Amino acid sequence: MDKIRNIIQTEFRQYEATFAGALHSDNPLLNEALDYLRAQRGKQLRPILVMLAAGICRGITDKTIKTAVSMELMHTASLVHDDVVDNSPTRRGQNALHRQWSNKIAVLVGDYMLAKSMELLASVHNNVILNTVAEMTLALTSGEILQLHTNHSMWISEGEYLRIIEHKTACLFAACSEAGAASSGATVRQQKALRQFGICLGMCFQMKDDIFDYSDIEDIGKPTMNDISDGKATLPIIKSLQRSNKEEVSHIKALGEALANKVEGINVLEAEEEIKSFVLRYDGIRYTYQLMEKYRQKAIDTLKIFPDNVYKSSLIALLDYAINRMH
Repeated sequence: MDKIRNIIQTEFRQYEATFAGALHSDNPLLNEALDYLRAQRGKQLRPILVMLAAGICRGITDKTIKTAVSMELMHTASLVHDDVVDNSPTRRGQNALHRQWSNKIAVLVGDYMLAKSMELLASVHNNVILNTVAEMTLALTSGEILQLHTNHSMWISEGEYLRIIEHKTACLFAACSEAGAASSGATVRQQKALRQFGICLGMCFQMKDDIFDYSDIEDIGKPTMNDISDGKATLPIIKSLQRSNKEEVSHIKALGEALANKVEGINVLEAEEEIKSFVLRYDGIRYTYQLMEKYRQKAIDTLKIFPDNVYKSSLIALLDYAINRMH
C-alpha cells in the first residue's frame, strides 16, 4: 500500500487535507466524535481507487480529490450506521462510535458525514458522478435489506451470497472507480471498464474478509467465527456444505445455528473447531481463493483497453493487495 500511495503522493496529501477539513465542525460534541472517527481510519483503499482510476484515464483533478473525499465520507458513515444496526462493540480495535457515545449520536454523526459527502459531490458539478453515487446508495440499501430478508435462514445459496456481497461491498468499489474515471473526463467506455474492475476488486475484497473468519487455518491469529456467530454463512462454508453428505450437512447446520442463537450449554470452542475442520476438509477456503482468482483475471482483462503505465500497474497491485493482505 505504501508503494501504491507513493505513485499519488502529492495528490494523496491534498486528499488528506481536504478530508480533515470535511471532518471538522464548530459543534464541540460533533467535532469530538468526528475526531474519534478520524483516528480510526483504515487503509484508504476507496479514495486511492478513485485517484488511480482518474490517473489511468486523463489525470487526477480537483474534482477527483473531492470525489475521493466524498466516497470515503460515505463509506465511513455506512460503517457507523452498520455498527449501530449490528450492535458491534468495536471497530478497528476501539469502541464503536455508538458504544463510545450512544446510538442516537452515532446515527446523527453518520447522517452528518453523508450530508457533507453530498455537499462535496454537488460542488463537483458532474451529473455522471452524482448518478453513479445515487445508484450505489440504492444498491447498498438493497443489499442490506436482501441480507436481512435471508436471515430467516442463514443457509443461503452461493448465488445469493454473491448477489449480497456485490450489493453490500462491490458496488462501492465500482462507484469509486467509475466516479474517479468520470472526474478526469474519461470516455464512457473507460468508465464502464473501470466500473467492472471495481466490481471484481470488491468481490475479491469481501471474499478475503470472509476467509479471515477461519483465520487460524491461515495462521493469522485474529478472532474467528464472527460471521457464523452473527448468523451469516459465507462462501467457504456454503461450498463445503454443497460438497458434503446429508448427515454432515444436518450436523454442521445444527452447530452453526446453535452458535448463532447462543444456545445455552453448547461448547462454543468445540463447535467452532468442528466447523473449521469441516470447511478445511471440503476445501471451502481453497474454492474461495479459486473464485477470487477468476474475478482477479476478469478485473485485469477489463484494463486491456488502457495502455501500460504506472496507474495500470498500481490498480493491479491494489487488486493483488485485496487478495493477499493479511488483515
